Amino acid sequence: MDNEKRLIEWERRRRRGARLLELGVKQAEVARRMGVTRTSVSRWEKLRQEGGEEALKRPKRFGRPRRLSDVQCEELIEQLKAGALAAGFATELWTLPRMRTLIEQRFSVKLTEPSVWRLLRSLGWSVQRPTGQARQRNEKAIRTWKARRWPELKK
Repeated sequence: MDNEKRLIEWERRRRRGARLLELGVKQAEVARRMGVTRTSVSRWEKLRQEGGEEALKRPKRFGRPRRLSDVQCEELIEQLKAGALAAGFATELWTLPRMRTLIEQRFSVKLTEPSVWRLLRSLGWSVQRPTGQARQRNEKAIRTWKARRWPELKK
């Protein structure tokens, strides 16, 4: 189950629990039926009393807000797509320190490397490692070695 579906299911569970509480079911029984702790049910009840059914909706975002706005994130993606050479680096390889430097120079926001990593993951980017292959690679010799020499060595 992906994260979005899980969040939707949790919201449904909170709403079902709140309906049971409205019907007068005790918190311990609601916790048992919903498969959650009594503390969670107590928190739901408090939310429901303070803000009604609307308070049980899932938040749009958890945790601390991003340090870059949506517009800045879009601009960052465009800069990354343009390449590291276009951003003034010596090679085309993007590294976390380079991305961190780009963000600091472009948006005046200092981030740690783990924060850069989390930001990029939240934007749908992932690690892409270049494959290391010798330029003088001989595919025919490799196939021959795998077919003849490797079985002998495995014995």
